[in-house]
Amino acid sequence: MIVVVMGVSGCGKSTVGRMIAERLGCAFRDGDEFHSEANRAKMHAGIPLDDDDRKPWLETIRTYMDETTAGGRSLVVACSALKERYRDVLRGAPSDSTAFVYLKGDFELLQNRLAARKDHFFNPALLRSQFDALEEPADAIVVDIALPPQTLVQQAVEQLQARMAHRPAA
Repeated sequence: MIVVVMGVSGCGKSTVGRMIAERLGCAFRDGDEFHSEANRAKMHAGIPLDDDDRKPWLETIRTYMDETTAGGRSLVVACSALKERYRDVLRGAPSDSTAFVYLKGDFELLQNRLAARKDHFFNPALLRSQFDALEEPADAIVVDIALPPQTLVQQAVEQLQARMAHRPAA
């Protein structure tokens, strides 16, 4: 199983993703690690990424996901996955082996988190552009980022385990 922890910047994808991976006993990777230097520079300068910037980044993440899970291993990946077409790239095939956990929060809370964050390439001025681009997923496990992290992770893991239990046998 592949779990993609998604949402706008500052929602806690990396922290929550690591915690979910630990609870599930599987590997974790942060999608930010796959950004090109050009993408990082663009975001640091306050310039939003466009679809042409994101396409190779998402394809690289999907390739990594395929390679890592080829032997039946599970994986948790943190990735913004803001649009449905981005999630389609990450889903790959078979689509039922990829689950999305959407970390949902309001603009003000996220703005405050980003203002407090240090040593990250993401320019907080880009938060509005991420909210504008966000297409909320219909098929994701949705958790409220206002909850304490342990509670949020518990809810996500319980729902992931329920989905795995109801998945048809391969």
